Amino acid sequence: MRALISAQSGGACGENWRVYFYVSPYERTRTTLREVGKAFSRRRVIGVREECRIREQDFGNFQVEERMRVIKETRERFGRFFYRFPEGESASDVYDRVSSFLESLWRDVDMNRHQVDPSSELNLVIVSHGLTSRVFLMKWFKWTVEEFERLNNLGNCEFRVMELGAGGEYTFGIHHTEEEMLAWGMSKDMIDDQMVRVNGSRETLNDCCTLQLDEYFDLLDVTDDEE
Repeated sequence: MRALISAQSGGACGENWRVYFYVSPYERTRTTLREVGKAFSRRRVIGVREECRIREQDFGNFQVEERMRVIKETRERFGRFFYRFPEGESASDVYDRVSSFLESLWRDVDMNRHQVDPSSELNLVIVSHGLTSRVFLMKWFKWTVEEFERLNNLGNCEFRVMELGAGGEYTFGIHHTEEEMLAWGMSKDMIDDQMVRVNGSRETLNDCCTLQLDEYFDLLDVTDDEE
């Protein structure tokens, strides 16, 4: 990961890059960060924050193997986003707390709470879990429930790189290939959106985005005079 960040930060800031970590409080993510941290010198690391809102989905307090198998089969029939585990959470519940985390993240950046030197390039690393990571991306890229449910889970220690495009939008399209995104379960429309973000601005995205208007409106081809 250190080599990746160093390579991606080879622009105007050159070698003057820094990294800040957000980590789920669960032991497996903390262990992962300890291993990742071995590659970074103190000079590179601004800090780390243990963030409860990016913990994994709560599957309930007592996870009996056979009962969990039946519950997960029920979830597949009901829908992975809205199904709430007994005494646990739904992905929709996770979405709410991840949304709150994202608001805090933006405030941290806008108010320079990371206290990064303006001449440095700031890299943020979020060490979280499979479903929580997918929900984070759903919120960031404004994916629908149907688009979320297409996505495959991340493997152990697998990562996604969101890099700032020329037009000011973050995208997978700089670091990752279209073939990779297809393997993640992303649809053609989702991939096309990522590629537009490589050079496109917010205005470009508004012009190009597919808002699924045909699904809700029958009179899109009718002019005001014909109504």
